[in-house]
Amino acid sequence: MDSKLKVMLASLLAVVVIASGVAVVLNARGTDLGRFSDLSTFGDASSSSGDGSDATSDLPAAEPKVPAQLLDLSNWKLTLPVGKEQDEADEVEQPKLGHFQNPKFFHLNEAGDGVVFRANAGGATTSGSGYPRSELREMKKNGKDEADWSNKSGIHTMTIVQAITATPKVKPEVAAGQIHGEEDVVAMVRLEKKHLFVESDGEEVGDLDNDYKLGTKFKLVMRATPGGVTVTYNDKKTVKIDEVGGGNYFKAGCYTQASDHRQEDDDPDQKYDKPDAYGEVVIYSLKVEHKN
Repeated sequence: MDSKLKVMLASLLAVVVIASGVAVVLNARGTDLGRFSDLSTFGDASSSSGDGSDATSDLPAAEPKVPAQLLDLSNWKLTLPVGKEQDEADEVEQPKLGHFQNPKFFHLNEAGDGVVFRANAGGATTSGSGYPRSELREMKKNGKDEADWSNKSGIHTMTIVQAITATPKVKPEVAAGQIHGEEDVVAMVRLEKKHLFVESDGEEVGDLDNDYKLGTKFKLVMRATPGGVTVTYNDKKTVKIDEVGGGNYFKAGCYTQASDHRQEDDDPDQKYDKPDAYGEVVIYSLKVEHKN
């Protein structure tokens, strides 16, 4: 075809892409010359190669900006070590938790791949404890109601990948993961100095790591079934607890086991941390499953 004729034809055609993804070819007078749902006929604008492939699948995922964009917090509420009264710690529930962060006690780490939970020794507490926490409490129905399941049936599992990154200086103790019962703690993972272990109803029931180093990432699986409760550390070491009952729920985050003032069960010679001394836990992934 003559080159001048090609130029003339090209000037008389226009391609219009409408919202539905259909290309409409019009001549210079606006006459519809055809519709093409396959935009690869003209070279998809989203594909640098012009082959019609979906290049959007190669785009990196948006970096999370708040904790709920990294962890699924739809069935959790958060307790913070702040409040109007010393024994009335603030709680953050859904839907607010979906976009909430606190630059001191609950936020993304610098790398953006973990959520930092920090609780200082002088922080506000709940009415049932003398120790502060930045901790999640399991909920249900998208955060509307508090979870309260029984391990008389089903399999109930919480899997956490986390690291304990700081403990108070005077009383270097932090709890990082719980199964709480209707009245007391069924299973709690605690660090005292370098000793990481499982506690149940106030008593130590098994070792996980006798030489834990702050900042070391580990996997924790807490599971409750009709056969009892197990806590597994890094897929290797398991502690078993013969406990079956109802009113249970999971907890995750940082529950600092230190205070800046005397507690009822303290030893007479107990020393106390400064108010700004803190425990800290970074959670990289968190998943809860309930199977019948």
